[in-house]
Amino acid sequence: MLDNSSSSEALINSGDSNRRKRRPAGTPDPDAEVVSLSPKTLLESDRYICEICNQGFQRDQNLQMHRRRHKVPWKLVKRENPQVKKRVFVCPEQSCLHHDPCHALGDLVGIKKHFRRKHSDNKQWICDKCGKGYAVQSDYKAHLKTCGTRGHSCDCGRVFSR
Repeated sequence: MLDNSSSSEALINSGDSNRRKRRPAGTPDPDAEVVSLSPKTLLESDRYICEICNQGFQRDQNLQMHRRRHKVPWKLVKRENPQVKKRVFVCPEQSCLHHDPCHALGDLVGIKKHFRRKHSDNKQWICDKCGKGYAVQSDYKAHLKTCGTRGHSCDCGRVFSR
């Protein structure tokens, strides 16, 4: 029988510099820049709007690539410094655990989902079967897969209540 722990340990310690090691949850990189965004910024979905068709985008470069479809002038801006500074995001809610830089979240999508789940009352996705509301679409989609079923069925054929 193979020992999986030694093979996974070998992957981490193999010295492959291209492989990125993930830090354990709740331990952000101490050298990372701490970013605090306003609640308004965290709740907005599309910051960049195409002036021709009104389609919205979260990033300016996505809008620029979209503008090519309309055959209008576009320009992608290259970064002056190719080295990307690691950033971590703190929650603007002062009573929240993730307001502390020691518990900052590692990406923009993560902090946006956290803020919508925990601090927003806007439940824009409502289940038609049970009426439960969700602030994050991926949570709603996951709920739809199990809503209305009495239990969760496993591939082996057994049904579990949780």
